[in-house]
Amino acid sequence: MRQIVLDTETTGLDWKSGDRVIEIGCVELLDRKLTGRHYHVFINPQREIDAGAMAVHGITNEFLVDKPLFKDIVEEFEAFVAGGELVIHNAAFDVGFLNHELGLLGRPVLTAQCPSVIDTLKLAKEQNPGKKASLNALCALYEIDNTHRTLHGALLDAELLADVYLAMTRGQESLIMSLDEPPPRMDDGSGSGFVERPPLRVLRVSPEELEGHERVLGEIAKANKGNCMWIPPAPPAGA
Repeated sequence: MRQIVLDTETTGLDWKSGDRVIEIGCVELLDRKLTGRHYHVFINPQREIDAGAMAVHGITNEFLVDKPLFKDIVEEFEAFVAGGELVIHNAAFDVGFLNHELGLLGRPVLTAQCPSVIDTLKLAKEQNPGKKASLNALCALYEIDNTHRTLHGALLDAELLADVYLAMTRGQESLIMSLDEPPPRMDDGSGSGFVERPPLRVLRVSPEELEGHERVLGEIAKANKGNCMWIPPAPPAGA
């Protein structure tokens, strides 16, 4: 099971108004284990970064001047994520931006290249209704050290999200292990692979218990005027 934990930083909040992707960070999970493989790139968006966005991630226009365009890195990005299940916090945001970038180049959308997307924001709200579900809040909830996160950053946030996701879905590990391991062998020593079970003990009802049972049924039938499932209906008149 290959999963790609992904995060982006952008020039603003809305790709529909012309905002663009300026950073992509991905880390790889294989069978729920970090492999150490990652993908990270800064991108020249060919437009100014909104002041509000710059305050969040700290990436400046000057820093991005000499960085590659999205069209220059699209093939290596697609090669890294292709076939992996995506794990994204607030997936609609990142997928919307990346699909827009891919669409500008006439390339297939992200969900056509990856089998599925897990939205950890939605998952967190389902698991902890009414509680904060930001990445910082989830790091605090699952005791993941994020003291080095002073600003948003795509690769850093992807690394933190990978730890958060594994903590949120920790119970799945035992399921995966049980599928990988052969079932335990039951043997009585004969080599047949079967164990002879002791005979079942049969308890017979006593006459007193039968009498008490009939009495209770009678009381129930009386209270319901005979409308009970165990009492067959009377035949119609003239039958």
